[in-house]
Amino acid sequence: MQSLDDYHLQSLDGYRNSHAELRQMIDDLRSIMTAEQLKIRPNAKTAYELMCDLAKKVKEHLADEDRQLYPNLLIHEDPKVKSIAWGFISGEKPLRRTFDEYHKKWLKDCDFNFTEEFLEESHEIFDMLSYRIDREEQVLFPKLVEIGMFSGLSARPI
Repeated sequence: MQSLDDYHLQSLDGYRNSHAELRQMIDDLRSIMTAEQLKIRPNAKTAYELMCDLAKKVKEHLADEDRQLYPNLLIHEDPKVKSIAWGFISGEKPLRRTFDEYHKKWLKDCDFNFTEEFLEESHEIFDMLSYRIDREEQVLFPKLVEIGMFSGLSARPI
């Protein structure tokens, strides 16, 4: 049977690994999602598939946090911890809404004719996701280490 500390260690590693995977997907997409690159049909198809993979990964990541991370933080005795948790939960809603709208608008029809508007909105989504990952690593994770939720690990990203 795993101890609570083992669970937390795996969780922090899991979140960090998820962040690393999301960052890599975003970096890959940033490099391929240019007007020049997308004129090449196989690149456009690959970009579309990567965008769909990113959407799935983002939804899974947010759902995991909702299930495993935030419930524990919302019942923590330290009001600062509760406040940080509520801040991240509140910040997640516009990200989810924007991403869902983006997905419905651009990804549902498998249309590989990517417009300038699509590219601009895609890069805005990448920026939002990158900002969110940075905030979790710079604000949330150090606080969780501080309160002992992820004891014995560095608060800095790997």
